[in-house]
Amino acid sequence: MPLVTSTDMFARAYEGGYAIGAFNVNNMEIVQGITEAAKEEKAPLILQVSAGARKYASHTYLMKLVEAALEDTNLPICLHLDHGDTFELCKSCIDGGFTSVMIDGSHLPFQENIQLTKRVCDYAHAHGVVVEGELGRLAGIEDAVNVSEEDAAFTKPEEVEEFVQKTGVDSLAIAIGTSHGAFKFKGKPRLRFDILEEVQKKLPGFPIVLHGASSVIPEYVDMINKFGGSMPGAQGVPEEMLRKAASMAVCKINIDSDLRLAMTATIRKYHAENPSHFDPRQYLGPARAAIKELVRNKLIHVLGCNGKA
Repeated sequence: MPLVTSTDMFARAYEGGYAIGAFNVNNMEIVQGITEAAKEEKAPLILQVSAGARKYASHTYLMKLVEAALEDTNLPICLHLDHGDTFELCKSCIDGGFTSVMIDGSHLPFQENIQLTKRVCDYAHAHGVVVEGELGRLAGIEDAVNVSEEDAAFTKPEEVEEFVQKTGVDSLAIAIGTSHGAFKFKGKPRLRFDILEEVQKKLPGFPIVLHGASSVIPEYVDMINKFGGSMPGAQGVPEEMLRKAASMAVCKINIDSDLRLAMTATIRKYHAENPSHFDPRQYLGPARAAIKELVRNKLIHVLGCNGKA
């Protein structure tokens, strides 16, 4: 099966009250863990590549890994650029075979964000590629995304209609209280579902995206702390909140930090228990298995997209 866009995925997800998992990939083991879980659970899938991952692994290697996943799973897979910040980066990914790109102009004034997003949409749509835009800014750090709490801003529902109409975007990432990284909340976790409800009223049937949605699973945080790390106060988005968002207008939920934590915690534990081992297969194998089980849980219990391929 060739790569697909997210258009049909999102239409089905909106109608069915579930969300598609969008998982960031950086290397072979991460791709394998994600796609093996999706294959076994018969789930549609979005594989995301950040600018940092593309620089680390190279466009060519990542494309070949995704091609192998398509051949192995025969699943509907969408390949998406996460947080593209320039027209040139989006164009390069479109020309290089991606089926979806995000242009993140959320740091720009509203009208400039519209202009940049429309430029990307015009080029992408002419090449059969879909586009995700963003309104509002999430706090936190992840790859090249670094936004302080002072610069973060909730999405303004009164802006979404104009933005979508003038840009032609196919989906919209909004800010309702999630953040990038492993330290998402100070105090009790809270998401602004009132903003999501208002956006849904303004854009009925339109697919909404939630970034910064890792749950920061305590098991992996505890493992990292036990085996040499220090992550006091790390907490993510409770899974029941993600389920609620998926039952509303949110059709795509991004997961990155959880993957990193699962891989890092498993490798640290392996090295602590097997200090004389130096074969990468011996510690990357368990890390891949940890990612697979994490993704399986997300697909079934959180997103509800198992069996929807």
